Amino acid sequence: MLETSQRLLALLALLQTRPAWTGAELAKRLEVTTRTVRNDIDRLRELGYPVDATRGPAGHYRLGAGAKLPPLLLDDEEAVAVAVGLRTGVGVVGMAESSERALTKLQQVLPHHLQRQVDAITRAMEKGPDNTRTNVDAPEVDPAVLTTIAACIRDEHYLRFEYAVPEDDSLYKAGSGVGRDLPILVEPYRLVSWHGYWHLVARDEQGDWHSYRVDWMTLRMATGRRYTPRPMTDQAYTDFVLRDVASTGWKVRARITVYAPAQEVLSRIHAAVGMVESLDDNTCVLVTGADSLETIAVYIGMLGLDFHVDGPPQLIQHLRTVGRRYLNAIEGPNDRR
Repeated sequence: MLETSQRLLALLALLQTRPAWTGAELAKRLEVTTRTVRNDIDRLRELGYPVDATRGPAGHYRLGAGAKLPPLLLDDEEAVAVAVGLRTGVGVVGMAESSERALTKLQQVLPHHLQRQVDAITRAMEKGPDNTRTNVDAPEVDPAVLTTIAACIRDEHYLRFEYAVPEDDSLYKAGSGVGRDLPILVEPYRLVSWHGYWHLVARDEQGDWHSYRVDWMTLRMATGRRYTPRPMTDQAYTDFVLRDVASTGWKVRARITVYAPAQEVLSRIHAAVGMVESLDDNTCVLVTGADSLETIAVYIGMLGLDFHVDGPPQLIQHLRTVGRRYLNAIEGPNDRR
């Protein structure tokens, strides 16, 4: 027989694995009497765990939702952050099923207002392809912003926000639907998580679809106004985001002439890395982007093909610096002529 403290933890774990247990089932699993199970249930309640009991022939115990979650003691933002992490599966390769089970257990013991927040996020979001790799350069996003956007999607409320690229970025050129500090009113439809970045897919006042980076958004006062949903029907929200990001969703954009057939370049890049336009049978143009010059330099270097950088000038200068650094590493700074 387990010691009391160990047995309580084992009992709590069992209660979280499925919706309901009979006293006899718990007694058998814990190798104790049903009376001991009843006493242990009372101890869990004293510790703040909400355990509901139904009497009679179909009687059972179940873990209910309550205001406390000992010993985790999660606050609102922490609970939402954990739920989002489990839902996106970022950094957890091949563990989607385990993450779903953990999320189910967490939701069972969250208080009602947190259940609504977590449920809104899980219903409103989608994951981009290959979303399991951790991106250390991804920007931080306030969980409260995600929950507010998700709630608007759930309740079909208009969302108003200001949209601004970071002021310290002198390389960014605004694309379609993007501006600086513009008050924007949209119908929000889906949150898409891809490589640590969060994007909102929404329809603007003119009826056009756009994707907006959440870390570039500053939410304004809630409108409380409902819209009549007109969902995207001709393509998936995730596919739309990947194409939109390739053209307008980065702080730094570059145009690269690649001395190889377009199909060869397409076979070596992800659809969201950039757009490829064929010039002739052996030459094409790659329009790509990232949040830094360094990242673009790595991307195009990994193509394994000859290329020429058409712009921006800052990228050309950065490649000169990197090129000299690599040559110095091989030949030494005094060996070059």
